[in-house]
Amino acid sequence: MTHLAEAQAQHPARPARPIRFYRHALSGHCHRVELMLHLLDLPFEAIDIDFVAGEHKQPAFLAINLFAQVPVIDDDGVVIADSNAILTYLATRYDTGGTWLPRDAVGAATVQRWLSVAAGDLAFGPAAARVVVVFKRPVDATEMIERAKTLLSRVETYLSAPQATPFLAGKTPTIADIACYAYLAHAPEGNVSLEPYPAVRAWLARVAALPRFVPMASTACGLNAA
Repeated sequence: MTHLAEAQAQHPARPARPIRFYRHALSGHCHRVELMLHLLDLPFEAIDIDFVAGEHKQPAFLAINLFAQVPVIDDDGVVIADSNAILTYLATRYDTGGTWLPRDAVGAATVQRWLSVAAGDLAFGPAAARVVVVFKRPVDATEMIERAKTLLSRVETYLSAPQATPFLAGKTPTIADIACYAYLAHAPEGNVSLEPYPAVRAWLARVAALPRFVPMASTACGLNAA
């Protein structure tokens, strides 16, 4: 480690003022950001957006994010939307040692691969199944549940391989783990059991054991209601 890297590790970058964090408490996408803020020990102000009242579609919020979605952060005038984009921003801006987002080509590419999983298979599998149950959507979740099981089986195989590392992108946690954690941990709320996946459950436990970890609020829905 260079003298500069040592200095940065001892005196990490800090925001000029608390980061404004627009969220919905039951959103796994928002939990990614909240967890990252805690893990980096960054000061923030949580601002809850009332989706039932349609606050996300009002001009005041649309001026922040035209896509009418949370999460969004405002870091002293720098406004970033999309949970994975926010994770990338926070890791690049405030983790000067490159722990959470590796700077080497292979490490960065491995993390990006899992961010794509989070935006694809995870979003349309366990996340979508959970949305149907938690928010009582009148939709048949059968296909979403099957996608979730397929994804969990693949992650189980990945984490069980002889060359597997403790975390998704290596020996130490990265934003890849943060992006994938909440919706896999809360898959039972979408009627997807984690019982058949011991390696996934062990990985979830490792993430939950990280210093300053904060859980996402649970609901008595799906298998969690049993």
